[in-house]
Amino acid sequence: METYILALDQSTSGTKGLLVNAEGRIVHQHWMGHEQIYPQPGWVEHDPEEIYQNVLKTAEALLKQSGIASNAIAALSITNQRETVVVWDQTNSKPVYNAIVWQCMRGEKICTDLSNAGHEQEILKRTGLVVDPYFSASKIKWILDHAAAEVDREKLLFGTIDSWLIWKLTDGRVHACDYSNASRTMLFNIQRLEWDQDIFDLLDIPLAMAPEVRSSNAEFGSTDLGGLLPRPVPICGVMGDSQAALFGQGCITPGSAKVTYGTGSSIVLNIGSEFQLPAGGIVTSLAWGIDGKVDYVFEGNVHCTGKTIDWMINTLGLIPDAESSETVALSVPDNGGVYLVPAFVGLGAPYWRSDLKAALFGLTFNSTKAHVVRAGLESIAYQIYDVLAAMEKIGAKLGQIKADGGASHNRFLMQFQADMLQLPVMTLPYGELSALGAAYMGGIGLGMWKSLAEIEAFNADGKVYQPSLSLSERNQLLCGWHEAVNKLMGEKQ
Repeated sequence: METYILALDQSTSGTKGLLVNAEGRIVHQHWMGHEQIYPQPGWVEHDPEEIYQNVLKTAEALLKQSGIASNAIAALSITNQRETVVVWDQTNSKPVYNAIVWQCMRGEKICTDLSNAGHEQEILKRTGLVVDPYFSASKIKWILDHAAAEVDREKLLFGTIDSWLIWKLTDGRVHACDYSNASRTMLFNIQRLEWDQDIFDLLDIPLAMAPEVRSSNAEFGSTDLGGLLPRPVPICGVMGDSQAALFGQGCITPGSAKVTYGTGSSIVLNIGSEFQLPAGGIVTSLAWGIDGKVDYVFEGNVHCTGKTIDWMINTLGLIPDAESSETVALSVPDNGGVYLVPAFVGLGAPYWRSDLKAALFGLTFNSTKAHVVRAGLESIAYQIYDVLAAMEKIGAKLGQIKADGGASHNRFLMQFQADMLQLPVMTLPYGELSALGAAYMGGIGLGMWKSLAEIEAFNADGKVYQPSLSLSERNQLLCGWHEAVNKLMGEKQ
């Protein structure tokens, strides 16, 4: 009987389930959205219980729709939105508060206090991360200080979404996460590969709350998915979504890079097995751990990419859906001098300015909705350019860039990205690279695939966008973008 890996991608907007066969191909998929909770401007939450129930519903729908027998599932793999964090009571497995999402800026004062106290450089050396509310640490402290002040902390556990799901799926038998997720908390020492007691003490977070950290291809217990499967199967192949996409793209050797165009964007460059101290707004994270050995990445995170398109659809009503953004953008020959700086929750890498708000520049009476839509799409490419340029400044050698995520299907955006980077950009015919990467990692752990070379071979030939804009035209557009960014930052000095 043919067997399959069931891969779950628990992302910012919803939960996707994939069935992946022994040839590394997707045979069926299903998606469910979940509620986005905005208690006040700049705050973003998810309901952890809704997420867990959607995982079970997604798995059930996947098997029902595909017609594949439940006993053909060999393992469950998990990839997830990374910095989003849950705190729960281990005695009843109930969250003490909603999950605080990576986009949420409520930890800004906590991070400002850390920086003002002179801890920024030491935290960077230990965790590879800048001090920013984007990462999990300030979110955990906020929950402990504001939502769990009366709760006995000895009963509490924290975890990124992978850890929360593993706890629930194993009925509380396993409290663990993988190296890639741990490295995004701002609490994990990525040189010593252990939770950093000093940073826990700085934030008054009990170390006992932290999950065990395992290799990405390790087993994380077993589950029958709430009775859906006739027998428990191993949970194997656990990775944060950006690192999983890097693995799924076959970017396994140093120097290979990818961009994921999701709600936000993660720009990741494999730098190999040696830690390198980041600079210029770039961070260093763990790519993955395989059998106890880790690889590192340079990474830059952009807060709003796909979310900018959503804003143009759902808030402004400029376009009916994401697909039409391409047609509308191409209906005008250029941006008409209009630039959008999409700092809806601040600017991420390489600026790391959580205090900024979004702004449109260059509007005139001749500006149309098409110019605004085009400016919105262009802003995505400009931000990606800024991150990769910062990586080049610290020694990165860039070649072809691999792209994945929903917006990678937008031909205007991909061509404009190649033009801005003056590099070829390759997209694959399928877009579920995070879930595939987790499944590939699970298959390595289970022995379904014997080598990383097999994973690299799974990648089909993709479409390659070659730069077509002259360097002078490219530089003129970038000059307008940087002028807009500098105006916005200058107003907040």
